[in-house]
Amino acid sequence: MSIAVLALDDRTEWESFSRELPSRAGCWESYLAIEGIHCPACSLTIEQALLPLPGVAQVQVNGSTATARVVWSPEQGKPSQWVEALKLAGYGALPAGDVLTAAPRIAAQRKMLWRWLVAGFCMMQVMMYAVPAYTAAPGEITPDQQALLRWASWILTLPVLLFSCQPFFASALRDLRARRIGMDVPVALGIVIAFAASSVATFDPQGALGREVWFDSVTMFVFFLLSGRLLEQRLRSRTAGSLEALMRRLPDVVERRRDDGEFESLPVRRIAVGDVIRVKPGEAFPADGTVAEGQSQVDEALLTGESKPVARRPGQPVVAGSHNLGGTLLVKVDRIGAQTRYAEIVALMERASVEKPRLAQLADRIASPFLLAVLVAAGIAAAMWWPQGPAHALGIAVAVLIVTCPCALSLATPAATLAAAGALARRGVLVRRLEALEGAASTDTVVFDKTGTLTEDRMAVGDVHTRSGTTREEALRLAAALAKHSLHPASRAIAAEVTAGGWASNAVHEVPGEGVQGIVFGDGGWQPRKLRLGSAGFCNAPLAADEQSAQVHLADEDGWLATFTLAETMREGAAEAVGALKRQAIGVQLLSGDRTAAVRRLAWRSGIESSWGEQSPADKLEHVRALQRDGHRVAMVGDGMNDGPVLARADVSVAMGHAVPVAQSKSDFVVLGSQMLAIPQLLSHARQTRRIVRQNLAWAAAYNAVCVPLALLGYMPPWLAGLGMAASSLFVVANSARLARIKD
Repeated sequence: MSIAVLALDDRTEWESFSRELPSRAGCWESYLAIEGIHCPACSLTIEQALLPLPGVAQVQVNGSTATARVVWSPEQGKPSQWVEALKLAGYGALPAGDVLTAAPRIAAQRKMLWRWLVAGFCMMQVMMYAVPAYTAAPGEITPDQQALLRWASWILTLPVLLFSCQPFFASALRDLRARRIGMDVPVALGIVIAFAASSVATFDPQGALGREVWFDSVTMFVFFLLSGRLLEQRLRSRTAGSLEALMRRLPDVVERRRDDGEFESLPVRRIAVGDVIRVKPGEAFPADGTVAEGQSQVDEALLTGESKPVARRPGQPVVAGSHNLGGTLLVKVDRIGAQTRYAEIVALMERASVEKPRLAQLADRIASPFLLAVLVAAGIAAAMWWPQGPAHALGIAVAVLIVTCPCALSLATPAATLAAAGALARRGVLVRRLEALEGAASTDTVVFDKTGTLTEDRMAVGDVHTRSGTTREEALRLAAALAKHSLHPASRAIAAEVTAGGWASNAVHEVPGEGVQGIVFGDGGWQPRKLRLGSAGFCNAPLAADEQSAQVHLADEDGWLATFTLAETMREGAAEAVGALKRQAIGVQLLSGDRTAAVRRLAWRSGIESSWGEQSPADKLEHVRALQRDGHRVAMVGDGMNDGPVLARADVSVAMGHAVPVAQSKSDFVVLGSQMLAIPQLLSHARQTRRIVRQNLAWAAAYNAVCVPLALLGYMPPWLAGLGMAASSLFVVANSARLARIKD
């Protein structure tokens, strides 16, 4: 066992790609990047290799993203054992955090490209030599010329067989050693039979197999199959791009300020809470912290979905993974490692990337029996057609082996859902469960929580009624002079309304439960005034016209001076999001524990026609159950602690990015940056994903329904079977790639 592998057993090393599971005491989850995955059937082989190991409790493998999630106990097992077990099974493994910078992975990607280029070049040459055989009239080509073309084709097919076909042969050999039938088994068998029969015909033109060669079919089939895998690799890269981009965003080395004021460079893992680090323009923040010195613009787009840079000054927070765009900043570290918001996002995306949708799990289960049936069908076809000639019988068997490979069927669902998840992540929506995309596609009712979801956590001043002779602006500035001394939400709302030109104050003190009073004075010879700001009784204010509204009153020595009506601040984009949902023919409802009048007022402002107030968590849960009993598919959008039960009950649950951990843990999707318009985009993209999946499945089913009988009846030569099989996979991957973008 190499030193590098043994180093993984060091706790400081495996913690870099692992995290403790709070729900299972003593258990951790680790993520590995698997090398050598070529088909979905590899997933089961990897799971079978890891599950028997000491300490391993659970293994989830996603072939589409080439990642594995291992739940294990450090007291019983070691990560080095996983690497050795996978090596014996024919696979390589690396910590997921290091996968993008790992030289073996990059070398494998480049080698795949070279395999494709070699296959493409040789295919073009072999096809050129094969054209005369298809177009020439009988007797137009002499036997010597025909032999020369066959030998040239044989020589050009050798690099394809020995180099370009290596992934298919290696995967098939692994499956056969494990006594499994993977998708590359019939592919490799078809290639070998076609090449062997063509070689015999080339060496012995007068023999039983000398009538026909299929070098053109072999090279073309390999080229198009590799084309599909390259396209799938590109889609996988775009799909996992959000996660990979997050993994790349943390720097390897940071500059930390020493006690003498100088800066030293050290690995990012060695920084601690309380350290002061220097982040230069263009660099990423390695931890959550607070700006200590400097001013700059920060790009938080990948973490919040907000495309505009945000200003950061001393005292303001910065988050790990965001980029410094402007000046140099000194940042005091507040949270590191798994405690950062960055780590939470990576954890969500990693968990989603290893989960399989229900249809994908079904495809994996039926793959092996189906492939066994393919081999049997190919053998029966060869036996049935053998009396017509060995060459013809082998050609039909090869065509059956190739045309029935269920690559398109296995790619239909995971390719689409992963592409959709990647696109949503780039727009600030994290998919916690890929299977939830299917539920989101059938959603017909969206239920919003109010406080913190449709509204922000602050209030705003609405109507202002003043005593005769006092303007709205003057009343606000007088009130703000007192309000800035109070932390009450109403006082903060009034203080926020005045941006400049306020009055000064002294002798200010707060009367608990009543309000604030003090002496207010200003420049320009204004006489000091004794003012009170607070409740109606405290300010001797007249009866409120709207008792359901939150109101703050202002009074001076002469009595009541002004009344400020406060309203909740509706979240930006809320009304537009509701309108977009209605245009999708989705019903929108509002549930809240707030007063009914306040709930109805906000519903009217946001365009929601159905609303219910004074709802307890149990009431919300029963409301959703009633909708479901009536046949509705419900998506619940919330953010608070009391939204946990109803989020768990809903068919689809969406938590806003600022939601408490309990709400996020119960949700299927997390909207970063609290972007309301992301919700209709999510449901629209889920519907598009469902359409693409259905198109993929329909295509795969129709392709097999048409082509398999044709191959069995001898109407589909091997070259056409190879073209059809490769084209079906290319169609599925290319069709799924359309989901990698979200239209505004």
